[in-house]
Amino acid sequence: MILPIVGYGRSVLRVPTKDIDNTYPELEKLIEDMFETMYRASGVGLAAPQVNLPISVLVIDADPFKENYPEGEGFKRAMINPEVLEIGGEPWAFEEGCLSLPGIHENVTRPANVKVRYYDEKFVQHEEELSGICARVFQHEYDHLQGKVFVDRISNIRKAFLKKKLSDISSNRVRPDYKMMR
Repeated sequence: MILPIVGYGRSVLRVPTKDIDNTYPELEKLIEDMFETMYRASGVGLAAPQVNLPISVLVIDADPFKENYPEGEGFKRAMINPEVLEIGGEPWAFEEGCLSLPGIHENVTRPANVKVRYYDEKFVQHEEELSGICARVFQHEYDHLQGKVFVDRISNIRKAFLKKKLSDISSNRVRPDYKMMR
């Protein structure tokens, strides 16, 4: 089922999420719906706050980047209660977008590597070292779980240039080609 995506300006995007356990109702269905929603909106990642749920769940499929970033090939994950164990590597800039901020793309500098611990949809714990585009997509989605969006990581001058666009999104004056919560 396609879920409506929460737009910039909604409070759920600014609240740190809560961890869940394996008794969370219909978790596998939620993850399936999050992937379906992400694909329908042509995204590569989606965090639960973006579908109006303040829980620590995110999904990623970096495969669309495989042509330019081979590490993205086959990188598809559902991550429950992820935590960052280490972060490092040479920071690099990349133009990011977000399904909750349609029409906005800005260069964001992030570290190249991140070591993470998370549970998969069967509640099996994993530790994984991510690099390049996989690390970037994870960090972007993980920010959502911390109550942050990517424009929090750009300069105040760039944010000033985006003020009208951000206002339009928060006032529901933007109509992307995917379902947004009004």
